[in-house]
Amino acid sequence: MTLQFPVQKIPHFLSKKEADSMPLSLSQLTRVLHLLSIPQDSPQAKYMRKTLEQCEKAIIVKGETRMCVNSLESMLEFVGTIIGSEAKYDILTTSNPSPTTTPLQKYTILEVSPDINAPKWVACHPIPYPYAIYGCHHIATGSKVFKVSLVGNENGDKMEALGMCHLDTSGWNPNHKLFKTLGIKSVKNSSACHFFPVNHILWIPKSTM
Repeated sequence: MTLQFPVQKIPHFLSKKEADSMPLSLSQLTRVLHLLSIPQDSPQAKYMRKTLEQCEKAIIVKGETRMCVNSLESMLEFVGTIIGSEAKYDILTTSNPSPTTTPLQKYTILEVSPDINAPKWVACHPIPYPYAIYGCHHIATGSKVFKVSLVGNENGDKMEALGMCHLDTSGWNPNHKLFKTLGIKSVKNSSACHFFPVNHILWIPKSTM
């Protein structure tokens, strides 16, 4: 498969106190720009607006629960509402490629793990902002989680990629970006599979591994 695993640079989380002092709200963007000394007409302000629009967009996937989180504490709180606040968690992700890895190349699949039993999971994806913001979500329809061992055909670098298949996408918005990325259409009982990019994480209950 021809794949790429770019490494996205992610800023650090603020403390919960600092993060809560800057509302994650489009209506409060002007105030936040002032607090961060960012000009309103700057490129940085534009991508911040785009991120907040994404956070406040209506849910377009049937059975989805989602939230943008601005601190580690708020991420854990959201994970707890989905998986259970008393549960112990495992965190899965795609391994970082070596510095010599060609960004886009063909990979040979060496091994696919047995399905990881994760009926409850939370995926958290970093989104652009001056400090760490993650879009976290759970989709209640069926899914499969697995790990794939890959080796790059260019220089033999190995990767451990986290994969997920959404088993029924018929209730999704036909314009969902995953369909555009994969070049497929949503039909009844159709599935959509993807790898997690580097630094995107999946929380699952510890007992399911």
